[in-house]
Amino acid sequence: MTSNMPPCHSRRRENLTTRKGLVRMAQTACMVAMAALLMPLAASAQQAFLLPRAQLEINNVTIQAEVAATDASRSYGLMNRMSLPENQGMLFVFEQVDAPCFWMKNTPLPLSIAFIDPNGTISNIADMQPLSLDAHCPTAQVLYALEMEQGWFARHDIKAGDRVKNLP
Repeated sequence: MTSNMPPCHSRRRENLTTRKGLVRMAQTACMVAMAALLMPLAASAQQAFLLPRAQLEINNVTIQAEVAATDASRSYGLMNRMSLPENQGMLFVFEQVDAPCFWMKNTPLPLSIAFIDPNGTISNIADMQPLSLDAHCPTAQVLYALEMEQGWFARHDIKAGDRVKNLP
């Protein structure tokens, strides 16, 4: 038995099936791309809302700092943040006095970091470049590190030897 359908009919069916498959693939790709874009935003938003905050003071300048006091929050830090509001940053609190080094992997925001000893005295300040694996270390044993937008400490004339008040 032979088919009465012209050969182009089967081609039309294949094209329709192929188009539907392509549309589904495009929709899936779009959803995956949207999720990839939103995940860092969701992660940083979640972190910003879940971390405790401290109001610090250096040379009569008030800082609102998110407090990263757990291994997880210290490891994540300010990754994936695109900006910081004026006078806001992140305070890293360590469990014991040490000389922890910092890098900027997955951090697109240029930052400055102040390393702070247990008495609240800044031992040194370093500028860190975005997405860099360069290590930035304290010049002395510290209990805290404060990350702010790059240049913040210089703009406020804050330097090594200055004291940070209200540390947790």
